[in-house]
Amino acid sequence: MMTMRNAQCVMRNEKNFSHFPFPISLDFAIIGGSGTLSSDFPKNFADVEILAEDLFFETPYGKSPAFRLCKVDGKNFLTCKMHGWRSGVTRADSSRQIFWTFREAGVKKIFSEGGVGTINHLLNPRDLMIPDDYLDLSNRKDVQLDGKFLLIMRDALCPNLRGKLLEAARKFFDGRIFERGIYAVTDGRHFESPAEIAMLKGHADIVGQSLAPEVYLAREIGACYANLSFVVNYGEGLKVWSHEVMKNIFYDDAELIGKILLDAIKNTDTNKNSCHCRELRKETLLKEIYDAK
Repeated sequence: MMTMRNAQCVMRNEKNFSHFPFPISLDFAIIGGSGTLSSDFPKNFADVEILAEDLFFETPYGKSPAFRLCKVDGKNFLTCKMHGWRSGVTRADSSRQIFWTFREAGVKKIFSEGGVGTINHLLNPRDLMIPDDYLDLSNRKDVQLDGKFLLIMRDALCPNLRGKLLEAARKFFDGRIFERGIYAVTDGRHFESPAEIAMLKGHADIVGQSLAPEVYLAREIGACYANLSFVVNYGEGLKVWSHEVMKNIFYDDAELIGKILLDAIKNTDTNKNSCHCRELRKETLLKEIYDAK
């Protein structure tokens, strides 16, 4: 299998490299979602240096989405837009491409973000939630890199990284912040029906389309993972929501989400790792089935 040190990188911006070997330490990654999309994150954010952009990698699952290699407060990180989703590529393969790249680059701490709808009737648009658990109702369950590990999904969303997101959110956001909650994952790309939201009431608080398979691919590569969710609409059947409000959130609050993510990286210790995320990845006992060596 090709490793990151010899991976071919195709760059539209040819003034830098044709091959990018990642000779530097790379512990962090940010998976951009709808919350940062309109801001061209992380360009034009204070203290961020763009080291390279338009980085594409050939993976066993096809050519990756475009990555940027960035630095903030002396810490290098990779980032991509909108979970790597794009036309002509399944969302499952987009996720595999991203996490294969993260694994080869040695990424150990991953932040993601995205807009979500409400299930809990106490939530409103522009509430922030840092979920601590998830309910996967998608059909993308059999998404893995190689099957070498049994993935224990206790504390699937890293308590340490969630704490850093919470600290950062309190610095920049004066609205309501919920430090825990359950994220229900659906396939999309359509929103949920009133009956689906009614079914989920009492079982989850928010609903979105991106947390899985990211959350278990992160565990497979031995990385910590946490998510910042910004409520952009009411779940169908709860209250009528406005597309205009959603559009305003999309354009007006992207800078806020970006600031929170960058501050979380700044305040996360690169070397210290007091969580148990990596210990919850065990060697599979089904070696003959998965041909894992």
